[in-house]
Amino acid sequence: MVCVYCSIGQRAAGVAKAIAVLRAKGAMAYTAVVVSEGSDPPGLAYIAPYAATSIAEHFAHAGRDVLIVFDDLTQHARAYRELSLLLRRPPGREAFPGDIFYIHSRLLERATHFRKELGGGSLTALPIIETDAQDISAYIPTNLISITDGQVYLSPSLFELGVLPAVDVSKSVSRVGGHAQRPAFRAFAGDLKLAYAQFEELESFARFGARMDAATQAVIDHGQRIRAASSSTNPRNVGAAADCSSGRTDGEAV
Repeated sequence: MVCVYCSIGQRAAGVAKAIAVLRAKGAMAYTAVVVSEGSDPPGLAYIAPYAATSIAEHFAHAGRDVLIVFDDLTQHARAYRELSLLLRRPPGREAFPGDIFYIHSRLLERATHFRKELGGGSLTALPIIETDAQDISAYIPTNLISITDGQVYLSPSLFELGVLPAVDVSKSVSRVGGHAQRPAFRAFAGDLKLAYAQFEELESFARFGARMDAATQAVIDHGQRIRAASSSTNPRNVGAAADCSSGRTDGEAV
């Protein structure tokens, strides 16, 4: 496995912290980092993900499995918008040029699995998107959601409550993940997601101290147990994660 981390328009302090974490975990031995800082010209921010993808394709053609992370493509879209406005191209929705969808689709569709005569490697792309005021219906988020096979939405509200990872189950979707899962796991996860969604709807009432019947209280208690079991702050999950790390998991994360 080879990893390529592409930082686009991020602060230098944040990039240095991310590299320090990778080095502390020993991940720099198999990770290439491509950086375009926020103070760099927009041309460098625009070309950075293409350069990182070329590096990833080199290892994929050599038969390696490669993961490339784009952090983040919202900054890439803003850099392309700035270049387009400087070139006096006609702006469209939110002042972005009309071909912004093509720009990102051309980039992300390079993620594939190569035939044996082309090296036999694979390239998996993991784009990160920044939302404004938690609005995933904005122009760039909807474009990228329509290109990818699903999304994992990290909620600031859950993060403020101390829920880590702060994954919003209701807004996180995988369009092909269910087909890659084992039948038993798929049946179990489906009921679990429904129970957790019901818990999130009732959780706000519990915070106001409203009186609830036994059935409603049972749903809330079940949801709290699900959250505690999936939280990374639960020390019991550390051992479980270590046990699972040695096995192969059939699934997908996008």
